[in-house]
Amino acid sequence: MLGKKPTGPSVHQVPEGDDKPRLTCPDCGYVAYENPRVVVGAICSWEDRFLLCKRAIEPRRGFWTPPAGFLEMNETTEEGAIREVWEEARAEVELDGLLALYSIPVIGQVHLVYRARMTAPRFEPGPESLEVGLFSWNDIPWNDLAFPNVRWSLEHWQAMKDKPLCQIQGVPEDWRHRLGKE
Repeated sequence: MLGKKPTGPSVHQVPEGDDKPRLTCPDCGYVAYENPRVVVGAICSWEDRFLLCKRAIEPRRGFWTPPAGFLEMNETTEEGAIREVWEEARAEVELDGLLALYSIPVIGQVHLVYRARMTAPRFEPGPESLEVGLFSWNDIPWNDLAFPNVRWSLEHWQAMKDKPLCQIQGVPEDWRHRLGKE
C-alpha cells in the first residue's frame, strides 16, 4: 500500500470564504467542520433533595453528577434532558424551565441544564450509573462531584429555587411537521 494517497479530509487549509484552517478533502473540497457538542441535563429534585448519579463510565468514573449527556440527533434539548434522566437514573421528571446555559469552549461543549421535578421518588441506576441517590443540600458529596459545572448547576438551583426560570419557546406547533417532530 506504499504510495497510496490519503482519501477524504486529510489537508489542513483555509477553505475559500472561510478564515480558519479546517480539515479538507483535496479531491472533492469537502470541509470537515468541528463544532461544539451540546450537552443536556437536569437538576432534579424531590421535595428538598437532589437526584445525583455516581458515574459508571469515564471520564470521572465513580464521581457524582446530575443526569446529563450529549444531545442526540432529532430530539429537542428538553427531550434530551428527560431522556438522560431516564437513562442514568430511571426517574421520571417534569421540566420547570432552563436553569443554566454554560458555554465551555476549552472542551468544545455547550451545556443546557434544566430544573426538573421528579414525579415520584422512584429511581435506580441506569447502565451509565453505579449508584443513584437523593441528597439533601448538606449531604451532597461536594468533594466528589465529577465536574465544575455540577457545582455551578447546583448552586444556580439554590439561588433560583423560588424564582421563575426562563421558559423556552420551542419550534411552533404548526412547524413541527416540517421538522419531522410530529
